[in-house]
Amino acid sequence: MNRKAVICLVTACLLSAVPFVEAQQPGKVHRIGYLAAGSASSESAPTEAFRQGLRELGYGEGKDIVIEYRYADGKLDRLPELAAELVRLKVDIIVVPSGIAPTRAAKNATKTIPIVMLGLAADPVEAGLVESLARPGGNVTGLTTLSRELGGKRRSCSKKPFPKLPVSRFSTIRPFDSVYSR
Repeated sequence: MNRKAVICLVTACLLSAVPFVEAQQPGKVHRIGYLAAGSASSESAPTEAFRQGLRELGYGEGKDIVIEYRYADGKLDRLPELAAELVRLKVDIIVVPSGIAPTRAAKNATKTIPIVMLGLAADPVEAGLVESLARPGGNVTGLTTLSRELGGKRRSCSKKPFPKLPVSRFSTIRPFDSVYSR
């Protein structure tokens, strides 16, 4: 996924999942929790895309938002404590750039703080994170990149520019496994 797509993704999620942004009085500083399975260096691209998306919306880190970053450095057993720490800090929203494990840790830590998963490379329904893609329920929302339910729709959208392309010629390339699909 390219940087611009990630920025659009983050922007759409934040605008749809955080109605409090428009409803609050001017001058309120919003606290965003950012929970990632990797390290600060391995997560630098999605983190910077997230910051850029916020800047494009007019939000300034340290000005009207504070972002509490928590990285598990690849040690997935640290995620529950990091998620609990974000809850104790009373963040307004928890953003998970990717991964089942950090999303599950955030979901287990709170039932009230909105959790936005960005580009989850797995089926969140199958993982038990949401009830359905159409109606996630609970406090978890966001985007998935590899859902079987969306496969037909993706193929349909991909075929529109090439209506005469035979279906047998259509394929998708994706990573087989990564730390984020666990």
